[in-house]
Amino acid sequence: MKNLCFFLGLSLLFISCATEAPQGKTPAENLYREAVELMDAGRYIMATEKLNTIKSQYPYSYYTTASELLLSDILFLQETYVEAAASYLLFKDFHPKHKKIDYVTWKIAESYFEQMPQEYDRDLSTGREAIKYYRELIANYPQNEHVKQAREKIKICQDLFEKKEKYIADFYFKTEKFQAASIRYQNILNSFKTKDLLEHSKLRVVDSERRQGKFKECIAFANQFLSTMDKQKSALQEVKKLCERRDDT
Repeated sequence: MKNLCFFLGLSLLFISCATEAPQGKTPAENLYREAVELMDAGRYIMATEKLNTIKSQYPYSYYTTASELLLSDILFLQETYVEAAASYLLFKDFHPKHKKIDYVTWKIAESYFEQMPQEYDRDLSTGREAIKYYRELIANYPQNEHVKQAREKIKICQDLFEKKEKYIADFYFKTEKFQAASIRYQNILNSFKTKDLLEHSKLRVVDSERRQGKFKECIAFANQFLSTMDKQKSALQEVKKLCERRDDT
């Protein structure tokens, strides 16, 4: 009798555990719901297995496409940002009209942003990709909840780009490679809008021309920049005077 009670109790336990699994209308929906719960619990490997089962066994189910997106989200949550970016991009290519395509665009940008180093003297190419997709989000989905964050992160990327370009141009100037320095400073003038950086670059363009002995170019650039200078105006005027004296000789 005791053994019978034990087995009945064990059976009831298994039945109660089985009923805790989320119930859907189809096996694919059941698997998807289970995957969501596993993902929310941080059990990414098991969630991935469930989603891959949907893709392999139910390729025509509604939940197959949803599974593809959730797999991308899991890669992002695992902080494997290179793989996450590739996965979101693949989803975007295959489902360009999906109802969550604005979310996908945001996550692509975020995946690239998370790959970007925090130091400006490293490779910042992923920052350019991040900006590309942040701008796409802002332009195409202006009502998206992440637009404000996208603008803020574009600014973070651009600040790093500015610091890197200034660092390179200043390096050329300090090592007396004045032609290369002048070109880099002129690139800054054509690419950025931060006032202090622009003034610094204008002064260095003029001084780089002077140090190459290109006095006419020095004077021409100085005349072009003078009306736009503020803090560095006096310094620019001094360099211009040096060029004028040498140009007369």
